[in-house]
Amino acid sequence: MIAPETLVFESSAELIETARARFVDLVVRAQEARGVASVALTGGSNGIGLLKALAADSGDICWSRVEIYWGDDRFVPATHPERNSGQAFDALLNHVAVDPSRVHVMAPSDGEFGDDIAAAARDYARLIGNDTVFDVHLLGMGGEGHVNSLFPHTAATAENVLPVVAVTDSPKPPPARLTLTFPVINASREVWFLVSGAEKAEAVAAAHDGESRDDWPCAGARGTEGTVWFLDHAAASGL
Repeated sequence: MIAPETLVFESSAELIETARARFVDLVVRAQEARGVASVALTGGSNGIGLLKALAADSGDICWSRVEIYWGDDRFVPATHPERNSGQAFDALLNHVAVDPSRVHVMAPSDGEFGDDIAAAARDYARLIGNDTVFDVHLLGMGGEGHVNSLFPHTAATAENVLPVVAVTDSPKPPPARLTLTFPVINASREVWFLVSGAEKAEAVAAAHDGESRDDWPCAGARGTEGTVWFLDHAAASGL
């Protein structure tokens, strides 16, 4: 297993700017190597902050050659303000020349599947298939260590086969969500954590100590070529 890289910053702004520069470099290199880069986006303050920073300066990225997915999203109407995808469009995707056919939004509750969340999960799993490998999977993290919508001691966190599952009892509202699972996360070439705040310090330390992913889901996420923790001093205070 490749040891994680841990970077500690004075502020969230510095964290985001470093992640922006490294994201540009990674995506450009992926496009040079394979023609198309594939990324999984996350929500949260740092995740959306990164997208805003990319809207301001995305270097030599050719956005029409980026396949864009989401690690999770709320199963609520498409215009709901808590939708990760809606926030991503506002922050970045409405401002760069993406190919709409390469932007893969998780179904909302008023989409083609209506309120059938299981059907929506199956459809995104079909889309992911067995061949999708993200060049980078971005992750935020909760104070209890959840990543995507994988919370401690839940069936979604224990899933080892299905790439996408429905969550109907999320302890953090709203309760209904779609989420990628560990088989997909851990097939990613790189996994990046964007984490700030003292309330995250215990979870950060647990992940670095190799604790059980059942107790601390963040401990189960890693990339095949690299795992990078972008932390502010408060989040890193337990290391």
